[in-house]
This record gives sequence, structure tokens and C-alpha cells, in this order.
Amino acid sequence: MGEKQEKYILEMTGIEKQFPGVKALDHAMLKLRPGTVHALMGENGAGKSTLMKCLFGIYKEDGGEIIIEGEKIHFSGPKNALDNGVAMVHQELNQVLKRSVMENIWLGRFPKTAGIISHKTMYEETKKVFDELNIPVNPKTIIGKLSVSQRQMVEIAKAVSYHAKILVLDEPTSSLTHEEVEHLFEIINKLRDKGVAMVYISHKMEEILRISDEVTIMRDGKWIATENAEDLTTDKIIKLMVGRDLTERFPPKTNTPGDVVMQVKNLSGKFMPSCQDVSFELRKGEVLGIAGLVGSRRTELMELIFGIAHRGTGEITKEGRLINNKTPKEAIQNGFAMLTEERRATGIFGGMSITFNSVIANLKSYQAGFFLSDGKMKTDTKWVVDSMRVKTPSQRTHIRSLSGGNQQKVILGRWLLTKPDILLLDEPTRGIDVGAKYEIYQLILDLANEGKSVMMVSSEMPELLGICDRIMVMSNGKLAGTLEIQEATQEEIMRLAARYV
Repeated sequence: MGEKQEKYILEMTGIEKQFPGVKALDHAMLKLRPGTVHALMGENGAGKSTLMKCLFGIYKEDGGEIIIEGEKIHFSGPKNALDNGVAMVHQELNQVLKRSVMENIWLGRFPKTAGIISHKTMYEETKKVFDELNIPVNPKTIIGKLSVSQRQMVEIAKAVSYHAKILVLDEPTSSLTHEEVEHLFEIINKLRDKGVAMVYISHKMEEILRISDEVTIMRDGKWIATENAEDLTTDKIIKLMVGRDLTERFPPKTNTPGDVVMQVKNLSGKFMPSCQDVSFELRKGEVLGIAGLVGSRRTELMELIFGIAHRGTGEITKEGRLINNKTPKEAIQNGFAMLTEERRATGIFGGMSITFNSVIANLKSYQAGFFLSDGKMKTDTKWVVDSMRVKTPSQRTHIRSLSGGNQQKVILGRWLLTKPDILLLDEPTRGIDVGAKYEIYQLILDLANEGKSVMMVSSEMPELLGICDRIMVMSNGKLAGTLEIQEATQEEIMRLAARYV
């Protein structure tokens, strides 16, 4: 027993967790060594996040035991876990956006001098952690003004400020560029050298094999295997995750782009910084990728087209007709749909049912006099659940209790119910596992085959190269170039992405 305590800083064994209609964890286990990075992998709904929420005191496990440094524990909540050196950086960031970076880091434990909050101490302590981790962010900046990647770095710094012995990173690179991933890995290596034990949840195979010491794979709430990372390959991980061979990462491309369906000429945003003088064409049945670094204004381009952001100059024509799209409502009426990057903030209605989340963008079609047709809403929700392969106990389930990938599938289904001609997809597979990614790729190509046109922002270059017909590369708000898929390479994309930086 003594040897075991020295070997592992954390032992989770026989963990059970039941939700109404779903057994989320079935004798799950995880054993973590100090000073290592331990990857936790599995398809969406495999139980990874649920297992970590049991560790962090967000959920109370129904069975099994959690032992940290030889002592059996159960934390009463996240604050209790943090105070005991266990920190978790969640995939969906939960921050007070109108407060400063340093206030977010020290929330609930503000340093005081003579009973008064000391902003000077708060600033100095935050700066010390940022300097140690090489995070170039001013502690006084309002956190809502930072990019998603910068906000994620702040969360990691917060965990470090608690002197965490165990750090859980849930999809830490899902919205980071290549350079930001490299910076994150530097931070992880520094923490590993200091003896911090890290659980790294990710779907990105190449990253897992590069940064991890050990890998645990879960499926359907059960522990499947724990292996040394050096003994694994991408194919072996996929087979363990999905229980079958997945020979190709991308479906075969069968769509054939046709005539031009949308023309964008000299499009610029009204308020700077934004897009500047962007012109391009989108064809019927085409998947047009949009690549670029964080800050390249890829999302802003989508928002200008969809009427979320205010247009300054330029024009958009769809099938020869001038389109204004001053609001998202007008864009939907004109046959556009947009899937946003920040699922939790701008995509889902967390406390509402899957039915509500499926039909909300299409309510007009359910009107029967003064009422809404329950039958038609149930039928359409069933279509969303079945066609998107959403794992859920029922249509009445609150969407926030689904895994991230299943939430994304519901949102995609919601937009397809509006019968759009043009789909604007911003990071559609962010935080989604390899099996669900394949299904979403197939769905995108099926839509292109049906004559729908798709514009897709992605930070994963293999994804753009795998399913797009052409790739537009944005750089600092400008269009740096457009590549036919036959001539596109990761090197050429990166060269164009840095063109106006």
C-alpha cells in the first residue's frame, strides 16, 4: 500500500454516476502520477468530463472512491477542491466578463491590507504568475476584451495561483492557433517539471501523442485501457475509443461545386478593427474553408455576412439579388444560417430542453392559429436527434446536460430546420471527438451534395484540407489569398496567414 501511495498522487477507482435515464459512469477509473501529463480520451458522452466533475466536487459520485496522496476525499464543491490543490480549466470558460483579469483570478479570495482589498497586491501577484508562465496580458484588462485563447491562459494562471498539485485541462487547445498551442505546451512542460500532475482531455491525436506520458481511454462510461503514450498510435487510439477501426479520418468527397451562388465585393466592417475590403465568390454545392490566425477576423467576416456585425462598405449578392442582412433575422429570411464558435455563450439555451433548442430558430413554421403545434415540433426534434445521432435520454432533457459534441449536433440540426441555402459554420467541430467529427464532416458533404453552400472557419488545417473545395486565408482583416484544394498545403496556408501580420 505504501508503494502505491508514492506511485500515484490520485487514484479514482470504481466510480459510478447515474443521471435520469443514463448511466454516465460505470466502474470508471483513473490513476495519476505526480509530474506527468495523463491524457483522458473517449468519444463525446464517454464520461470524461463527468469523471473529472466528480473529482472536482461538481458532482457527487454514486459509488467508488477517490484517493489523493493516500487519503480518501470527497470535495464539497470547486472552491473546496481548489483550496486543496485540485484545479480544473473547463472547456466552456465561465468568467465574469465585465471585470478585470486580476479580479477574475482572485475572485473569492481578494488580498487585503487592514481589511481593505489591495489592488496593488492583486496586480503584483497576478503579474508574478503571468511572468512565470510568459503570458503577455495586462492584469488590469477587462477580461471580456480578450480573445478566447487569452482567456484560457488566464484560467491556467488562476490554477497555478492556487498552487495546484493536480490540474485538469478540458479541451485546452480547441480554439488555439498553432503558435498558441506551442505556448500552452511550454507552460505544461514547466508545470510538469515542478511536479504538477495534469489530466489532459482532448480529441486531437497528434497533440496527445506529443505531450502525454500516459493515456487512459474511456467508452460508454467505462475504463477501457491505460497505456504509455509512446506505445500508442493514432489508429490504436481510435480503435480503443470507438471500439472499431476507423480507417479514414475524412469521408470521401463526392460534391461538385456549380455556379456562383453568392458574391461578396469590397466588404468592410463599420467599426474597426474588422474586415477590410474583402471580395470572394461562393459556389453552389461548395465547401469553402476560411483559415487564419487568431485575430485574422475570420469570425467577423461571418458576422458581417450574417448581420451580427455592422457593415461599413461593400455589397453582397445572392443569386444575382442584392442582400442587406442588417440583422440575423433578415439573414435567416434570406436563406442563411450561422453556427457560432462559442457554443455556450451564443449557441445553446442551457436550461431549456432539446426540443426548445431544436425549434427556436424556426418558430413561425409551427404556428397553428394562436398556438404552436406540439406534434410538428416533436416530429422535427425527432428528426434532429435521429439525423444528427444525438445521444440523449429524451427530447425533454436540458441541453446543458449533454456532452459538448451532442450540443453542437443539436445546434446544427436547429439551423437545418430553417432550410438554408448558405451555411456559415464557425469552428463546427471544436471540442468534438473523432467519431462525431466524422459524422459532422459527412453531414457537411451531404449538404454540399444537396446543393447547399458551406463556408467553414476552422483552426485545424488537416480538417480544412480534408473536406473543403477551396480555402480562403485571412490575415489581419484582409483576404491574403484563396487556394484550390489541389494546391493547398499547411505550409502555404501558414505563409498566407502571416502575410499582413
